[in-house]
Amino acid sequence: MPWCFSSGTGPVNVGSGEEISILALAKLVASVVGCDGEIVRDLTKPDGTPRNLVSSARLSAMGWHPGIGLKAGIACTYAWYLEHVAQAEAG
Repeated sequence: MPWCFSSGTGPVNVGSGEEISILALAKLVASVVGCDGEIVRDLTKPDGTPRNLVSSARLSAMGWHPGIGLKAGIACTYAWYLEHVAQAEAG
């Protein structure tokens, strides 16, 4: 696979190394896409993964660092999605 990068030592996590809660991520996505609806959580259910921190230390050691922040990345991805949905619907 030409698009696959290998460090030669197994999988490499890609991330910023910054932690964000699932609720904060949901609020960020809602903000980017312009959704003002309520985010509803069922506090009687298990949390599952309330937050996630991906260590990108191995990738950083190889010289890679994120070039775009999370909010900007979500905004770019959403813009791409909207453009491609419009193209698919047109044709």
